[in-house]
Amino acid sequence: MNITVERKLFTANSTIGEMSLNGTFFCYTLEPRADQSQGKPYCIPAGRYTVALAFSNRFQMITPHVMNVAGFQEIEIHPGNYPRDTEGCCLVGATHDVDFVGNSRNTFTKLMEQLQAGPLTITYKDAEQAAAQP
Repeated sequence: MNITVERKLFTANSTIGEMSLNGTFFCYTLEPRADQSQGKPYCIPAGRYTVALAFSNRFQMITPHVMNVAGFQEIEIHPGNYPRDTEGCCLVGATHDVDFVGNSRNTFTKLMEQLQAGPLTITYKDAEQAAAQP
């Protein structure tokens, strides 16, 4: 399964994007801000990463873990609604607004149902990259 996050809206507090599974829109995403000048949290670098379904000590459940992100540890895809709910991870939701994704827990449950078959990869694209690539 190929997961793609296309980052679309950048604010001083968050990065809103769209997640696709094998090329089909699935949900909205929220990550920390892209601006690195104030230190972490900020979103992880654009690129392609392996994803492993593993137990999360923080959430006490299985979550998708984005592996081998330089300068980051424990990057996961998990429920949450606001920038304060992420320290570098990707939150998922069915709706979005400025600095917000909604219906996150249900969206996460549906995502986990889709991700049971491996192998899994995720590609993060910033707006400029998304526009330049088909």
